[in-house]
Amino acid sequence: MNQRLIKTDIQQVKLLFFALIVGLVAGGVGAVFRLTLTSIDFFRNRLYDIGSKSGFIMHIWPVLFAIIGVSTALFLVKKFAPEASGSGVHEIEGALDETRPMRWKRVLPIKFIASLFSLGSGLLLGREGPTIQLAANIGKMIKDIFKQPDNENNALVSAGAAAGLASAFNAPFAGIIFVIEEMHGHFRFNFYSVAAIMIASGTADFVVRATIGASPVIQMTVFTSTSLSGLWLFIVLGLLYSVVGLAYNKLLVLTLNFSRYFSKIPIIVVGIFVGLIIAIIGILFPEMIGGGYTTISKVLAHSFSLKFLIILFIVRMLLSIFSYGTGVPGGIFAPLLALGVISGMLFGNIVQPYFPELVSHPGIFAIAGMAGIFASTVRASLTGLVLAVEMTSNYEMILPLIITTVTASTVTSMLGNQPIYSTLLKRTLENTKPKD
Repeated sequence: MNQRLIKTDIQQVKLLFFALIVGLVAGGVGAVFRLTLTSIDFFRNRLYDIGSKSGFIMHIWPVLFAIIGVSTALFLVKKFAPEASGSGVHEIEGALDETRPMRWKRVLPIKFIASLFSLGSGLLLGREGPTIQLAANIGKMIKDIFKQPDNENNALVSAGAAAGLASAFNAPFAGIIFVIEEMHGHFRFNFYSVAAIMIASGTADFVVRATIGASPVIQMTVFTSTSLSGLWLFIVLGLLYSVVGLAYNKLLVLTLNFSRYFSKIPIIVVGIFVGLIIAIIGILFPEMIGGGYTTISKVLAHSFSLKFLIILFIVRMLLSIFSYGTGVPGGIFAPLLALGVISGMLFGNIVQPYFPELVSHPGIFAIAGMAGIFASTVRASLTGLVLAVEMTSNYEMILPLIITTVTASTVTSMLGNQPIYSTLLKRTLENTKPKD
Protein backbone atom coordinates (compact mmCIF):
# COMPACT_ATOMS: atom_id res chain seq x y z
CA MET A 1 0.00 0.00 0.00
CA ASN A 2 2.78 2.44 0.96
CA GLN A 3 4.74 1.57 -2.15
CA ARG A 4 1.71 2.30 -4.31
CA LEU A 5 1.23 5.70 -2.63
CA ILE A 6 4.92 6.54 -3.08
CA LYS A 7 4.72 5.57 -6.77
CA THR A 8 1.62 7.75 -7.19
CA ASP A 9 3.31 10.71 -5.51
CA ILE A 10 6.36 10.37 -7.74
CA GLN A 11 4.16 10.31 -10.83
CA GLN A 12 2.34 13.45 -9.71
CA VAL A 13 5.64 15.25 -9.07
CA LYS A 14 6.75 14.23 -12.57
CA LEU A 15 3.50 15.66 -13.96
CA LEU A 16 4.25 19.02 -12.35
CA PHE A 17 7.80 18.93 -13.68
CA PHE A 18 6.58 18.25 -17.22
CA ALA A 19 4.00 21.04 -16.83
CA LEU A 20 6.95 23.34 -16.12
CA ILE A 21 8.64 22.13 -19.32
CA VAL A 22 5.40 22.72 -21.24
CA GLY A 23 5.25 26.27 -19.90
CA LEU A 24 8.85 26.99 -20.83
CA VAL A 25 8.49 25.69 -24.39
CA ALA A 26 5.05 27.23 -24.90
CA GLY A 27 6.26 30.58 -23.59
CA GLY A 28 9.26 30.50 -25.92
CA VAL A 29 7.14 29.60 -28.95
CA GLY A 30 4.54 32.21 -27.97
CA ALA A 31 7.20 34.91 -27.65
CA VAL A 32 8.74 34.09 -31.04
CA PHE A 33 5.27 34.01 -32.60
CA ARG A 34 4.35 37.42 -31.18
CA LEU A 35 7.66 39.04 -32.16
CA THR A 36 7.47 37.67 -35.70
CA LEU A 37 3.86 38.76 -36.06
CA THR A 38 4.73 42.26 -34.82
CA SER A 39 7.40 42.55 -37.53
CA ILE A 40 4.96 41.38 -40.19
CA ASP A 41 2.30 43.82 -38.96
CA PHE A 42 4.82 46.67 -39.10
CA PHE A 43 5.75 45.75 -42.68
CA ARG A 44 2.07 45.47 -43.70
CA ASN A 45 1.23 48.83 -42.15
CA ARG A 46 4.07 50.44 -44.08
CA LEU A 47 2.75 48.91 -47.32
CA TYR A 48 -0.74 50.25 -46.67
CA ASP A 49 0.60 53.64 -45.67
CA ILE A 50 2.61 53.90 -48.89
CA GLY A 51 -0.33 52.64 -50.92
CA SER A 52 -2.76 55.16 -49.46
CA LYS A 53 -0.41 58.13 -50.00
CA SER A 54 0.96 57.20 -53.43
CA GLY A 55 -0.54 56.73 -56.87
CA PHE A 56 -2.92 53.97 -57.88
CA ILE A 57 -0.11 51.74 -59.12
CA MET A 58 1.30 51.45 -55.58
CA HIS A 59 -1.94 49.85 -54.39
CA ILE A 60 -0.81 46.63 -56.04
CA TRP A 61 1.63 45.87 -53.22
CA PRO A 62 -0.84 45.68 -50.30
CA VAL A 63 -3.25 43.79 -52.58
CA LEU A 64 -0.58 41.21 -53.48
CA PHE A 65 0.50 40.98 -49.84
CA ALA A 66 -3.05 40.16 -48.73
CA ILE A 67 -3.69 37.68 -51.55
CA ILE A 68 -0.41 35.82 -50.93
CA GLY A 69 -1.06 35.70 -47.18
CA VAL A 70 -4.59 34.32 -47.43
CA SER A 71 -3.77 31.88 -50.26
CA THR A 72 -0.67 30.48 -48.53
CA ALA A 73 -2.49 30.01 -45.22
CA LEU A 74 -5.39 28.23 -46.94
CA PHE A 75 -3.07 25.98 -48.94
CA LEU A 76 -1.04 24.89 -45.91
CA VAL A 77 -4.11 24.12 -43.81
CA LYS A 78 -6.12 22.31 -46.46
CA LYS A 79 -3.14 20.35 -47.79
CA PHE A 80 -1.42 19.28 -44.57
CA ALA A 81 -3.51 19.87 -41.41
CA PRO A 82 -7.24 20.72 -41.72
CA GLU A 83 -7.55 20.74 -37.92
CA ALA A 84 -5.27 23.80 -37.84
CA SER A 85 -7.97 26.02 -39.35
CA GLY A 86 -9.84 28.51 -37.19
CA SER A 87 -8.88 29.12 -33.59
CA GLY A 88 -8.29 25.47 -32.70
CA VAL A 89 -9.85 25.76 -29.23
CA HIS A 90 -12.68 23.40 -30.13
CA GLU A 91 -10.10 20.96 -31.52
CA ILE A 92 -8.37 20.94 -28.13
CA GLU A 93 -11.66 20.29 -26.36
CA GLY A 94 -12.31 17.41 -28.75
CA ALA A 95 -8.82 16.03 -28.10
CA LEU A 96 -9.41 16.18 -24.33
CA ASP A 97 -12.58 14.15 -24.89
CA GLU A 98 -10.57 11.78 -27.14
CA THR A 99 -12.97 12.45 -30.01
CA ARG A 100 -10.47 14.41 -32.12
CA PRO A 101 -6.90 13.48 -33.08
CA MET A 102 -3.93 15.53 -31.91
CA ARG A 103 -1.27 15.25 -34.60
CA TRP A 104 1.29 17.59 -33.10
CA LYS A 105 3.97 16.73 -35.67
CA ARG A 106 1.75 18.24 -38.37
CA VAL A 107 -0.13 20.89 -36.41
CA LEU A 108 2.83 22.60 -34.76
CA PRO A 109 4.66 23.69 -37.94
CA ILE A 110 1.51 24.25 -40.01
CA LYS A 111 -0.37 26.24 -37.37
CA PHE A 112 2.68 28.41 -36.66
CA ILE A 113 3.54 29.23 -40.27
CA ALA A 114 -0.01 29.42 -41.65
CA SER A 115 -1.11 31.69 -38.79
CA LEU A 116 1.68 34.15 -39.57
CA PHE A 117 0.41 34.35 -43.15
CA SER A 118 -3.29 34.63 -42.22
CA LEU A 119 -2.88 37.12 -39.38
CA GLY A 120 -0.21 39.03 -41.27
CA SER A 121 -2.48 39.42 -44.30
CA GLY A 122 -4.73 41.81 -42.39
CA LEU A 123 -7.65 39.47 -41.72
CA LEU A 124 -9.57 40.25 -38.54
CA LEU A 125 -8.23 37.33 -36.52
CA GLY A 126 -6.42 37.04 -33.19
CA ARG A 127 -3.13 35.47 -32.14
CA GLU A 128 -4.61 33.80 -29.05
CA GLY A 129 -6.29 30.94 -30.95
CA PRO A 130 -3.06 29.87 -32.65
CA THR A 131 -1.00 30.18 -29.44
CA ILE A 132 -3.55 28.15 -27.47
CA GLN A 133 -3.58 25.36 -30.06
CA LEU A 134 0.21 25.47 -30.47
CA ALA A 135 0.79 25.27 -26.72
CA ALA A 136 -1.76 22.49 -26.24
CA ASN A 137 0.00 20.47 -28.93
CA ILE A 138 3.29 21.17 -27.16
CA GLY A 139 1.71 19.55 -24.09
CA LYS A 140 0.93 16.47 -26.18
CA MET A 141 4.45 16.56 -27.66
CA ILE A 142 6.09 16.61 -24.21
CA LYS A 143 3.88 13.74 -23.10
CA ASP A 144 4.85 11.64 -26.14
CA ILE A 145 8.58 12.49 -26.14
CA PHE A 146 9.00 11.58 -22.48
CA LYS A 147 6.73 8.54 -22.87
CA GLN A 148 4.35 9.50 -20.10
CA PRO A 149 1.27 7.33 -19.41
CA ASP A 150 -1.89 8.17 -21.35
CA ASN A 151 -3.67 9.32 -18.20
CA GLU A 152 -1.30 12.33 -18.13
CA ASN A 153 -2.40 13.43 -21.60
CA ASN A 154 -5.42 15.44 -20.42
CA ALA A 155 -3.48 17.36 -17.78
CA LEU A 156 -0.51 18.25 -20.02
CA VAL A 157 -2.67 19.27 -22.98
CA SER A 158 -4.79 21.42 -20.65
CA ALA A 159 -1.63 22.90 -19.14
CA GLY A 160 -0.51 23.79 -22.65
CA ALA A 161 -3.84 25.49 -23.42
CA ALA A 162 -3.51 27.63 -20.27
CA ALA A 163 0.07 28.50 -21.19
CA GLY A 164 -1.02 29.47 -24.69
CA LEU A 165 -3.58 32.03 -23.55
CA ALA A 166 -1.18 33.37 -20.93
CA SER A 167 1.56 33.91 -23.51
CA ALA A 168 -0.81 35.55 -26.01
CA PHE A 169 -2.06 38.28 -23.68
CA ASN A 170 0.36 38.43 -20.72
CA ALA A 171 -2.58 37.06 -18.74
CA PRO A 172 -1.57 34.02 -16.63
CA PHE A 173 -4.63 34.06 -14.38
CA ALA A 174 -6.93 34.23 -17.42
CA GLY A 175 -5.13 31.19 -18.84
CA ILE A 176 -5.87 29.20 -15.68
CA ILE A 177 -9.49 30.34 -15.47
CA PHE A 178 -10.01 29.67 -19.19
CA VAL A 179 -9.20 25.98 -18.80
CA ILE A 180 -11.24 25.56 -15.62
CA GLU A 181 -14.26 27.48 -16.93
CA GLU A 182 -14.40 27.09 -20.70
CA MET A 183 -13.01 23.54 -20.79
CA HIS A 184 -14.72 22.35 -17.59
CA GLY A 185 -16.55 19.55 -19.39
CA HIS A 186 -13.32 18.30 -20.96
CA PHE A 187 -10.64 19.05 -18.37
CA ARG A 188 -10.17 16.29 -15.73
CA PHE A 189 -10.22 18.29 -12.56
CA ASN A 190 -8.09 17.28 -9.57
CA PHE A 191 -5.53 18.90 -7.31
CA TYR A 192 -2.49 18.02 -9.41
CA SER A 193 -4.07 18.83 -12.78
CA VAL A 194 -5.00 22.30 -11.49
CA ALA A 195 -1.47 22.72 -10.14
CA ALA A 196 -0.15 21.70 -13.57
CA ILE A 197 -2.11 24.37 -15.45
CA MET A 198 -1.05 26.96 -12.87
CA ILE A 199 2.62 26.07 -13.27
CA ALA A 200 2.47 26.01 -17.08
CA SER A 201 0.53 29.28 -17.31
CA GLY A 202 2.79 31.12 -14.88
CA THR A 203 5.96 29.80 -16.49
CA ALA A 204 4.84 30.71 -20.01
CA ASP A 205 3.92 34.21 -18.87
CA PHE A 206 7.33 34.61 -17.20
CA VAL A 207 9.13 33.61 -20.40
CA VAL A 208 7.06 36.02 -22.53
CA ARG A 209 7.48 38.92 -20.10
CA ALA A 210 11.24 38.29 -19.90
CA THR A 211 11.43 38.24 -23.70
CA ILE A 212 8.93 40.87 -24.82
CA GLY A 213 8.16 42.95 -21.74
CA ALA A 214 5.78 43.06 -18.79
CA SER A 215 3.55 45.97 -19.88
CA PRO A 216 -0.20 45.38 -20.17
CA VAL A 217 -1.23 44.43 -23.69
CA ILE A 218 -3.67 47.36 -23.82
CA GLN A 219 -2.26 50.66 -22.62
CA MET A 220 -5.01 52.83 -21.15
CA THR A 221 -6.06 54.86 -18.13
CA VAL A 222 -6.14 52.93 -14.85
CA PHE A 223 -9.36 53.93 -13.11
CA THR A 224 -9.43 54.07 -9.32
CA SER A 225 -13.16 53.62 -8.76
CA THR A 226 -16.63 53.94 -10.25
CA SER A 227 -19.78 55.50 -8.86
CA LEU A 228 -21.94 52.96 -7.02
CA SER A 229 -25.04 54.87 -8.08
CA GLY A 230 -24.07 54.33 -11.71
CA LEU A 231 -23.72 50.55 -11.58
CA TRP A 232 -27.16 50.13 -13.18
CA LEU A 233 -25.60 51.39 -16.43
CA PHE A 234 -23.48 48.22 -16.52
CA ILE A 235 -26.66 46.15 -16.34
CA VAL A 236 -27.92 48.02 -19.40
CA LEU A 237 -24.58 47.41 -21.11
CA GLY A 238 -24.74 43.69 -20.26
CA LEU A 239 -28.25 43.48 -21.76
CA LEU A 240 -26.97 45.02 -24.99
CA TYR A 241 -24.10 42.52 -25.16
CA SER A 242 -26.45 39.59 -24.63
CA VAL A 243 -28.06 40.48 -27.96
CA VAL A 244 -24.73 41.24 -29.65
CA GLY A 245 -23.34 37.87 -28.52
CA LEU A 246 -26.37 36.03 -29.85
CA ALA A 247 -26.13 37.81 -33.20
CA TYR A 248 -22.37 37.23 -33.47
CA ASN A 249 -22.59 33.49 -32.79
CA LYS A 250 -25.56 32.98 -35.12
CA LEU A 251 -23.86 34.89 -37.94
CA LEU A 252 -20.58 33.02 -37.42
CA VAL A 253 -22.24 29.61 -37.69
CA LEU A 254 -24.31 30.72 -40.71
CA THR A 255 -21.12 31.94 -42.40
CA LEU A 256 -19.31 28.66 -41.72
CA ASN A 257 -22.27 26.68 -43.07
CA PHE A 258 -22.42 28.91 -46.14
CA SER A 259 -18.68 28.63 -46.79
CA ARG A 260 -18.93 24.82 -47.01
CA TYR A 261 -20.67 25.19 -50.38
CA PHE A 262 -17.56 26.90 -51.73
CA SER A 263 -15.05 24.39 -50.38
CA LYS A 264 -14.26 23.09 -53.87
CA ILE A 265 -13.41 26.51 -55.29
CA PRO A 266 -9.67 26.71 -56.12
CA ILE A 267 -7.62 28.17 -53.26
CA ILE A 268 -6.13 30.90 -55.43
CA VAL A 269 -9.62 32.14 -56.38
CA VAL A 270 -10.61 32.35 -52.71
CA GLY A 271 -7.31 34.03 -51.91
CA ILE A 272 -7.80 36.67 -54.62
CA PHE A 273 -11.40 37.37 -53.55
CA VAL A 274 -10.65 37.61 -49.81
CA GLY A 275 -7.33 39.41 -50.31
CA LEU A 276 -8.91 42.04 -52.55
CA ILE A 277 -11.65 42.81 -50.02
CA ILE A 278 -9.22 43.11 -47.10
CA ALA A 279 -6.68 45.14 -49.08
CA ILE A 280 -9.18 47.63 -50.50
CA ILE A 281 -10.78 48.22 -47.10
CA GLY A 282 -7.34 48.46 -45.49
CA ILE A 283 -6.14 51.07 -47.97
CA LEU A 284 -9.23 53.22 -47.45
CA PHE A 285 -9.74 52.61 -43.71
CA PRO A 286 -6.74 50.98 -41.94
CA GLU A 287 -8.67 50.81 -38.65
CA MET A 288 -11.12 48.34 -40.20
CA ILE A 289 -8.63 45.48 -40.64
CA GLY A 290 -6.16 43.51 -38.51
CA GLY A 291 -6.48 41.96 -35.07
CA GLY A 292 -7.51 45.27 -33.55
CA TYR A 293 -4.76 46.45 -31.19
CA THR A 294 -4.01 49.60 -33.21
CA THR A 295 -7.73 50.26 -33.55
CA ILE A 296 -8.21 49.88 -29.79
CA SER A 297 -5.49 52.47 -29.13
CA LYS A 298 -7.12 54.97 -31.50
CA VAL A 299 -10.60 54.38 -30.04
CA LEU A 300 -9.33 54.90 -26.50
CA ALA A 301 -7.64 58.12 -27.65
CA HIS A 302 -11.02 59.48 -28.81
CA SER A 303 -9.81 59.58 -32.41
CA PHE A 304 -13.24 58.87 -33.92
CA SER A 305 -16.69 60.48 -33.98
CA LEU A 306 -19.77 58.66 -32.69
CA LYS A 307 -20.94 58.06 -36.24
CA PHE A 308 -17.64 56.50 -37.25
CA LEU A 309 -17.62 54.32 -34.09
CA ILE A 310 -20.98 52.87 -35.15
CA ILE A 311 -19.68 52.16 -38.66
CA LEU A 312 -16.42 50.79 -37.24
CA PHE A 313 -18.29 48.39 -34.96
CA ILE A 314 -20.60 47.08 -37.69
CA VAL A 315 -17.88 46.68 -40.33
CA ARG A 316 -15.36 45.05 -37.98
CA MET A 317 -18.00 42.67 -36.65
CA LEU A 318 -18.95 41.54 -40.15
CA LEU A 319 -15.33 41.36 -41.31
CA SER A 320 -14.28 39.32 -38.27
CA ILE A 321 -17.02 36.78 -39.03
CA PHE A 322 -16.05 36.84 -42.71
CA SER A 323 -12.37 36.33 -41.83
CA TYR A 324 -13.07 33.33 -39.59
CA GLY A 325 -15.36 31.86 -42.24
CA THR A 326 -12.51 31.66 -44.76
CA GLY A 327 -11.08 28.67 -42.87
CA VAL A 328 -7.59 30.07 -42.29
CA PRO A 329 -5.96 29.83 -38.83
CA GLY A 330 -6.76 32.57 -36.36
CA GLY A 331 -8.68 33.27 -33.17
CA ILE A 332 -11.74 35.36 -32.35
CA PHE A 333 -10.67 36.68 -28.93
CA ALA A 334 -8.74 39.76 -30.12
CA PRO A 335 -11.37 40.86 -32.69
CA LEU A 336 -14.05 40.38 -30.02
CA LEU A 337 -12.12 42.44 -27.49
CA ALA A 338 -11.71 45.20 -30.09
CA LEU A 339 -15.47 45.14 -30.69
CA GLY A 340 -15.98 45.38 -26.94
CA VAL A 341 -13.77 48.45 -26.68
CA ILE A 342 -15.43 50.14 -29.67
CA SER A 343 -18.98 49.50 -28.46
CA GLY A 344 -18.09 50.26 -24.85
CA MET A 345 -16.64 53.65 -25.79
CA LEU A 346 -19.66 54.28 -28.00
CA PHE A 347 -22.00 53.51 -25.09
CA GLY A 348 -19.95 55.65 -22.71
CA ASN A 349 -19.88 58.63 -25.05
CA ILE A 350 -23.65 58.40 -25.55
CA VAL A 351 -24.64 58.15 -21.86
CA GLN A 352 -22.05 60.58 -20.44
CA PRO A 353 -23.90 63.78 -21.49
CA TYR A 354 -27.09 62.48 -19.87
CA PHE A 355 -25.47 61.19 -16.66
CA PRO A 356 -22.29 63.26 -16.21
CA GLU A 357 -22.31 62.70 -12.46
CA LEU A 358 -22.38 58.90 -12.96
CA VAL A 359 -19.91 58.53 -15.84
CA SER A 360 -16.48 59.88 -14.94
CA HIS A 361 -14.92 58.62 -18.18
CA PRO A 362 -16.36 56.64 -21.13
CA GLY A 363 -13.29 54.40 -20.98
CA ILE A 364 -14.75 52.51 -18.01
CA PHE A 365 -17.35 51.08 -20.39
CA ALA A 366 -14.62 50.06 -22.86
CA ILE A 367 -13.19 47.74 -20.21
CA ALA A 368 -16.65 46.44 -19.35
CA GLY A 369 -17.28 45.99 -23.07
CA MET A 370 -14.29 43.68 -23.44
CA ALA A 371 -15.56 41.45 -20.66
CA GLY A 372 -19.23 41.68 -21.66
CA ILE A 373 -18.86 40.70 -25.31
CA PHE A 374 -16.53 37.84 -24.37
CA ALA A 375 -19.04 36.57 -21.79
CA SER A 376 -21.92 36.65 -24.24
CA THR A 377 -20.15 34.90 -27.14
CA VAL A 378 -17.79 32.43 -25.50
CA ARG A 379 -20.10 32.17 -22.44
CA ALA A 380 -17.08 32.23 -20.12
CA SER A 381 -17.83 35.11 -17.77
CA LEU A 382 -14.92 34.67 -15.38
CA THR A 383 -12.41 34.38 -18.20
CA GLY A 384 -13.75 37.52 -19.85
CA LEU A 385 -13.60 39.42 -16.57
CA VAL A 386 -10.06 38.35 -15.75
CA LEU A 387 -8.84 38.96 -19.31
CA ALA A 388 -10.17 42.52 -19.30
CA VAL A 389 -8.56 43.23 -15.93
CA GLU A 390 -5.16 41.66 -16.74
CA MET A 391 -4.93 43.22 -20.20
CA THR A 392 -5.63 46.74 -18.90
CA SER A 393 -4.43 46.56 -15.26
CA ASN A 394 -7.82 47.94 -14.15
CA TYR A 395 -8.24 45.85 -11.01
CA GLU A 396 -10.59 48.43 -9.42
CA MET A 397 -13.14 47.66 -12.16
CA ILE A 398 -13.97 44.16 -10.91
CA LEU A 399 -17.42 45.01 -9.49
CA PRO A 400 -18.84 46.65 -12.65
CA LEU A 401 -17.25 43.88 -14.73
CA ILE A 402 -19.03 41.27 -12.64
CA ILE A 403 -22.35 43.02 -13.21
CA THR A 404 -21.74 43.32 -16.97
CA THR A 405 -20.57 39.75 -17.53
CA VAL A 406 -23.23 38.09 -15.38
CA THR A 407 -25.97 40.07 -17.09
CA ALA A 408 -24.60 39.43 -20.58
CA SER A 409 -24.00 35.69 -20.15
CA THR A 410 -27.24 34.98 -18.26
CA VAL A 411 -29.56 36.86 -20.60
CA THR A 412 -27.89 35.58 -23.77
CA SER A 413 -28.28 32.04 -22.41
CA MET A 414 -31.98 32.69 -21.79
CA LEU A 415 -32.24 33.87 -25.39
CA GLY A 416 -30.95 30.48 -26.53
CA ASN A 417 -27.35 31.41 -27.32
CA GLN A 418 -24.96 28.47 -27.09
CA PRO A 419 -21.23 28.72 -26.18
CA ILE A 420 -19.44 29.23 -29.48
CA TYR A 421 -16.71 26.63 -28.97
CA SER A 422 -19.20 23.93 -28.01
CA THR A 423 -21.09 24.74 -31.20
CA LEU A 424 -17.92 24.62 -33.29
CA LEU A 425 -16.88 21.26 -31.79
CA LYS A 426 -20.32 19.80 -32.46
CA ARG A 427 -20.13 20.97 -36.09
CA THR A 428 -16.66 19.48 -36.51
CA LEU A 429 -17.71 16.11 -35.11
CA GLU A 430 -20.79 16.03 -37.33
CA ASN A 431 -18.81 16.96 -40.44
CA THR A 432 -16.16 14.30 -39.80
CA LYS A 433 -18.64 11.54 -38.96
CA PRO A 434 -18.20 8.53 -41.30
CA LYS A 435 -20.78 8.41 -44.08
CA ASP A 436 -23.12 5.41 -44.10
